Amino acid sequence: MPFYHTLGQMPRKRHTVFRKPDGGLYHEHLVGNEGFTGPSSLLYHIHPPTTVKSVRRLKELKYEGEPHRMLKHRHFRTAGFPRGGSPTLDRKLIMYNDDVAMQFAAPDKQDEHFYRNAQGDEVVYVVEGEGTLETMFGDLPIIPGDYLVIHRGITHRYKFTKPARLLIFESRGYVRPPSRYLNDYGQIVEGAPYSERDIRVPRVLKTHDEKGDFPVVVKQYNGLQEFVLDHHPLDVVGWDGMFYPWAFNIHDFEPIVGKVHQPPPVHQTFQGDGFVICSFCPRPYDFGPNAVPAPYNHSNVDSDEVLFYASSEFMSRKGIEYGSITLHPDGLPHGPHPGRTEASIGAKFTNELAVMMDSFRPMKVAREFVAFEDDKYQFSWLDTGGEGFAPPTS
Repeated sequence: MPFYHTLGQMPRKRHTVFRKPDGGLYHEHLVGNEGFTGPSSLLYHIHPPTTVKSVRRLKELKYEGEPHRMLKHRHFRTAGFPRGGSPTLDRKLIMYNDDVAMQFAAPDKQDEHFYRNAQGDEVVYVVEGEGTLETMFGDLPIIPGDYLVIHRGITHRYKFTKPARLLIFESRGYVRPPSRYLNDYGQIVEGAPYSERDIRVPRVLKTHDEKGDFPVVVKQYNGLQEFVLDHHPLDVVGWDGMFYPWAFNIHDFEPIVGKVHQPPPVHQTFQGDGFVICSFCPRPYDFGPNAVPAPYNHSNVDSDEVLFYASSEFMSRKGIEYGSITLHPDGLPHGPHPGRTEASIGAKFTNELAVMMDSFRPMKVAREFVAFEDDKYQFSWLDTGGEGFAPPTS
């Protein structure tokens, strides 16, 4: 969330002499986006951030879609994803386009290296897990339900104290609050579903003055490169600016409800270039005397709708489970499953919890993710009299 913040020590004026106790100079480091005109922060390092001892390319990252794309409603089960690997090196690709990629991680290892994505911003939804995100801007505590917004170029490392499951959105553009939530001065307006009080920013800056071999893995050029620094990368003694990692918890989202059913944009949480992220949270249903709480059938207008179900309850769906992902592509209408509209009438409350991403270019399903597909889902709007999915008999 780009409001001005500062931690640690720094000189009164930028780009002026700032000396260490031994008389040497601290090293300024500007980090931001859009060159020198976008949000940025100025950091002060004990050691130059440029002292690289070695470089090697670790891994090529080739995104491959399924060989034959089918236009159909789709359902995938992430519960089948095996736990294992690193939270940064072993992510599993779900789907992608030129603006955004979705990945999943269920790590069983702690990273010894630090990580930096130079190719895109990341929004990491913490499905499960607790711990700390260590960054050069300070530490951020991690709890379940967090959205961790980690802008490109930010060096960080995960330290989990409880097993984690992570849903990662990688954005080619800058991730930000929806523009309609902000006034002309950049403040979140009254009536938005969250406020600045809900945004968690780094509050504790831990400065490490250590020499040695410290690997930093950088994602760039569709690959992972390892740079070994001669010092600990989190050696910042102070910084200020409007560019830093931040967290927002889905349980702090304040749903907007109405007399009749409200459209999905009221659930919007983040805005990216070519996509949005929305949060469906526990809330009262529409309160009009003849209101129909279930969503009406709709054809996506120039967008693909992807839903991650963070609970097994979702008002308009049957057959989904905790960890399910559905894809409703542009070109096909979709809506509540049979019986769900009638069942919603008179209901007072929903406990559903889900994260939705709407992309404005078609999503490609990753080749390896197809193995987790429930292929019967496309027939689930046929009224078979039960909760199961079944293809037509003729």
